[in-house]
Amino acid sequence: MISQVQTAAPIIQRPQRLVSAFAIAAALALAPAVATEARAAPESFADLAEQVSPSVVNITTSTTVAARGGPAPVVPEGSPFEDFFRDFMDRNGPGAPGAPDRGARRSQALGSGFVISEDGFIVTNNHVIDGADEITIEFFNGEELIAEVIGTDPNTDIALLKVSSEAPLVPVPFADSDTSRVGDWVMAMGNPLGQGFSVSSGIVSARNRALSGTYDDYIQTDAAINRGNSGGPLFNMDGEVVGVNTAILSPNGGSIGIGFAMSANVVKRVIDQLQEFGETRRGWLGVRIQDVSDDIAESIGLETAAGALVTDVPEGPAAEAGIQSGDVITSFDGVEVEDTRGLVRQVGNTEVGKAVRVVVFREGKTETLKITLGRREDAQAIPASIDAEEDLPQSSEELLGLTLTPLNAEIREQLGLDESDDGIAVADVQEDSEAYEKGIRAGDVITEAGQEKVASTAELTTRIEQAREAGRKSLLLLVRRNGEPRFVALPLS
Repeated sequence: MISQVQTAAPIIQRPQRLVSAFAIAAALALAPAVATEARAAPESFADLAEQVSPSVVNITTSTTVAARGGPAPVVPEGSPFEDFFRDFMDRNGPGAPGAPDRGARRSQALGSGFVISEDGFIVTNNHVIDGADEITIEFFNGEELIAEVIGTDPNTDIALLKVSSEAPLVPVPFADSDTSRVGDWVMAMGNPLGQGFSVSSGIVSARNRALSGTYDDYIQTDAAINRGNSGGPLFNMDGEVVGVNTAILSPNGGSIGIGFAMSANVVKRVIDQLQEFGETRRGWLGVRIQDVSDDIAESIGLETAAGALVTDVPEGPAAEAGIQSGDVITSFDGVEVEDTRGLVRQVGNTEVGKAVRVVVFREGKTETLKITLGRREDAQAIPASIDAEEDLPQSSEELLGLTLTPLNAEIREQLGLDESDDGIAVADVQEDSEAYEKGIRAGDVITEAGQEKVASTAELTTRIEQAREAGRKSLLLLVRRNGEPRFVALPLS
């Protein structure tokens, strides 16, 4: 079953505009030049469909599920309904849909996939085969084989299967999906709505789409994709797989011309690991990060709002190498970091155990650190420790639109904090303040200001004065809520 992103899309209408005769003449004059640059539309997809159809498969899964509980209805002997219920049970049998017998039954689901090797490796979506007891592969010629699961990756919704065949299978190659362009022709093949082998065509509508996953890199297409197309290939005009059809955006469950295929370059990396290890092994840096906004960049003296701002450093590779909360990671393994999404994907695609150079921006200067990556799948998030200090007397003060009070034993208990946790508690937030607009709320705890720890309103006031003296327009605060940290830059005016 194809994944759905449910939404309701408005109909956009564009008014017609009058075009002058001069504009028409100019357009006609330019038309030949434009036509020579654009690739002609294919006359037919028949040759391509014939070429790749032996490599595309239909997938049927069978799963044992528990039926609804409860005993069969008891009908009094001699009741006028006795014959009716006896006929009903005989007709449906134990475990049949609608039968009073509540025993276990078999559930089936449909999907698609494609062959990537002569010796029987097949790629599909994880959600197609997840929880299946039996997986049946049907080829274009009608042959059916039973498949075993080699490995799965729920993060990218990819699964690798294996079948045993007496004759070599016909594989299809992966394309370099990074070279796909918006507007390129593509063709989808699969088993939509269980109707059997089917072909649809369209273009690449967009690239680098992210839906919800950490490692998302989807190709968007207007080629018709429906339930049952899940796991099927999206081909370019050379018969190469540019993506694995995975999701649709639809208000009704059917295709409206917005489909998503996980890009081939992501799939290739996953498949290589599943073939070698039976599981994924992604690099792990060991930091919590957030994007750098314009005001955050200004508050720390960073020229451009780029990179990944470190909010916390639990025990792990980064902590061992000396990365600190408040650092901005600007380069990883020789590649500039644009934002958090790019960094997460790059780290995940890096070999576990590799020693990489990481450039950080810290206190107005850059510093290069060498970090040996761990394995993300084995990582356990352990909160970074905060040096304990003595409890301070409680006193509230209003600063930057916030009513603040230092932590003491009573407040720590109310907020569920440990004795070692320190900072300033937010007691109230003015609703017309920048702090409120940026999401600070009562119960938050400010642990750093200007990338230095604070445990009292006096210390926060000092950080404010220092920022003003340095010509800063805003002050960077590290705010924690339920243990989760994030940076917020508040204006000083």
